[in-house]
Amino acid sequence: MTSNSIREQILLAVMAAVRPAANALGAGVHRSPTVALGREQCPALATFPESEEIVERANDRVTRELTVRLVALARAVPPAIPETEADRLLTAAHAALMADPNLGGLCLGIREQACEWEVEDADAVATAMPARYTITYRTLARDLSTAG
Repeated sequence: MTSNSIREQILLAVMAAVRPAANALGAGVHRSPTVALGREQCPALATFPESEEIVERANDRVTRELTVRLVALARAVPPAIPETEADRLLTAAHAALMADPNLGGLCLGIREQACEWEVEDADAVATAMPARYTITYRTLARDLSTAG
C-alpha cells in the first residue's frame, strides 16, 4: 500500500490545525469546495491548494513550495459588518496555523504571502477574505511520500 504524498499530508495537517479555531467561532472548515457555500454554511473557512513549485534539486532531494489559500467567508445583514467576522475568523486561523510552522515536522516552514478582500451584495452582504501561505517542504526525488 502506498502512503499519501507529503503534499497531501501537509494539506490534511493544515485542515487539522485550523479546524479547532474555526469551530470555536462557529465556522465549518471545507476543503476545495467546488460550489459556493450557502448562507446556512457561513461563517466558513475554505482551504484550497493553489500551486506547487520545485525550487531546488540537490542529489536525490527536491525542495518544494506549496501555495495554500485560506478563505474566510462571512455573511451579514446590515448594520452588521461581514468583514469584521471574516477578519476574526482569518485571524484565528492564522494564529492556529502559525502556532506550529513546521506542521509537526512535515515541512520546513510556512510563510504568509497576501490577503485580499472581496465584498458582494447578494441577498445579504457576503465577504470572502483570502489569505495565501507558502509552505516549503522537501521530498526524495523518487518518492513523493518520503520526506527528504
